[in-house]
Amino acid sequence: MAVVPYEAGAYDVIVVGAGHAGSEAALAAARMGNKTLLMTISLEMVAFMPCNPAVGGPAKGIVVREIDALGGEMGRNTDKTYVQMRMLNTGKGPAVRALRAQSDKDEYHISMKHTIETTPNLTLRQGIVEEVIVEDGVATGVRTNTGAIYKAKSVVLTAGTSSRGKIIIGELMYTSGPNNSQPSIKLSENLLDLGFELKRFKTGTPPRVNGKTIDFSVTEEQPGDVQANHFSYTSKDEDYLALEQQLSCWLTYTNQHTHAIINENLHRAPMFTGVIEGVGPRYCPSIEDKIVRFADKLQHQLFLEPEGRTTDEWYVQGFSTSMPEEVQLKMLHSVPGLENAELMRPGYAIEYDVVAPHQLRHTLETKIIKNLYTAGQMNGTSGYEEAAGQGIIAGINAGLRALGRPDYEMKRSEGYIGVMIDDLVTKGTNEPYRLLTSRAEYRLLLRHDNADLRLTKVGHELGLIDDERYAAFEAKVAAIEAEKARLQSIRINPNGPLDEYLVSCGSNPMKDSILASELLRRPEINYQKLMDFIPASETPLDRYVIEEVEIQIKYEGYIVKAQEKVEKLHRMEAKKIPANIDYSAIEGLAIEAKQKLAKIEPETLAQASRISGVNPADIAILSVYVQNGRIVKTNSDNKI
Repeated sequence: MAVVPYEAGAYDVIVVGAGHAGSEAALAAARMGNKTLLMTISLEMVAFMPCNPAVGGPAKGIVVREIDALGGEMGRNTDKTYVQMRMLNTGKGPAVRALRAQSDKDEYHISMKHTIETTPNLTLRQGIVEEVIVEDGVATGVRTNTGAIYKAKSVVLTAGTSSRGKIIIGELMYTSGPNNSQPSIKLSENLLDLGFELKRFKTGTPPRVNGKTIDFSVTEEQPGDVQANHFSYTSKDEDYLALEQQLSCWLTYTNQHTHAIINENLHRAPMFTGVIEGVGPRYCPSIEDKIVRFADKLQHQLFLEPEGRTTDEWYVQGFSTSMPEEVQLKMLHSVPGLENAELMRPGYAIEYDVVAPHQLRHTLETKIIKNLYTAGQMNGTSGYEEAAGQGIIAGINAGLRALGRPDYEMKRSEGYIGVMIDDLVTKGTNEPYRLLTSRAEYRLLLRHDNADLRLTKVGHELGLIDDERYAAFEAKVAAIEAEKARLQSIRINPNGPLDEYLVSCGSNPMKDSILASELLRRPEINYQKLMDFIPASETPLDRYVIEEVEIQIKYEGYIVKAQEKVEKLHRMEAKKIPANIDYSAIEGLAIEAKQKLAKIEPETLAQASRISGVNPADIAILSVYVQNGRIVKTNSDNKI
């Protein structure tokens, strides 16, 4: 018997999928004042962590700070539910420092779900969306498997790895979403019917073992930080967990016996038998893939990570696999510390559908259907942080569209989220995309410490940062500028204690007087040491202001050069390319350039210059054709 459709309600914004992308999208839209519906296949999957229960890391941790600066939730939720916090790359420059937290898997889900449930304008509902309702090329709502029709001004899809998900463990294959949740089948079919190009990607997860059966005495402890650190700019140092309250991770290694077991069973490995069709992540390969690709390596790092305070499940980071279950157990038992480990959940691979991201605009609205947005892993990324970063941008733009306000686009020079979206839209991806610091050409400007300086004003203008928080932000900015000005006004004369210190550091003593700001630029001088030689500020400064003052002064020359490059980029971004331009009619463009430009449909010359296969000569020709956003007049042959 056919399901009878019925009108179930009308909303401003509907978000489909309540993972990390969907949670941020729905919260952003609702906080902007939109009546928002968040649909999920299972209420138990809200902000669920099917893979590593951790947030942050290189580049990714900066994304979480950017989400927080815009008014998002991931940073706050992590600060409420972490079991360990560590700042990475502290021995390197500020451009690559990043925070990483080990989260309590259950608490993270529970806390985010509670936030969603208590947010005004936001309704959370369980249901399986099977169809996007489209009228005259515009998304106007969704239909569920029960026949419920929900109307909306804009729709955001964040179906993640549930999209026609298929789990693979050795010879076993079955249709499923992550962690044996229900998959989304018909929504993918609907997208194909609407004309979208879908790709097939693959990711995986390692086995979980019982912590009571791990011999930690033969592993290396990886404790958290003593110094307070937070993802959210609203978190307080006094709420930071003491080291003894944090849970340690532990480091161990594979060995030649592990590698031999894997090599002996490659004939049963879905990665190598042709069973897995989807493309896996380059930067997070399965352990069997690592052994084959890096056959010269005698060992690989494995991190044993707790999944929470109220569970004995431990995550074997670096041991992702789709080997048969009995082979997984042999592999585990060959690793120091895991000789007697009890398997609680086997590792698995999961294949899923991806919307080819060249079909998106920088707002994450689809080019095919107006008012339809996609975000998260269904756009081809990997990782919770990348998903959440896209989610908040999609939610913001869906909310702006519903409110009749202009779109918001984050530029590459403004944040790692902007880098990621531009990479996806402009370059596409043939494998699960992972953010790396090397992807950002302006990474000195996109630091962990200054995400609030870059994006809090934007969040306030969007209505996601309240006036009280914005006032505190403005006070911080004023304190930074005042202290920089003070250091630039104080002159230090050569003196015995300072010269003695400089010589003890292997540096040259001073010959002439110098400004305090100039002295701070020396590598052997930090802010705290500088205060030994000049009066301290009359106004007490918190450590975050001091950190920012020191970084801005020490790296001023590099920052200025980077900003000059950004200004050049902005001038190219200002040169808009008219919509529906006929690239085939532009004489002189290479054939590959014509094909790529027609496929990507770049909106600016700067974006066009970043398309693979479009070379500088093509851009020079295109820049003549497009002058200040207007098409140059063509002759009767439609040539320049």
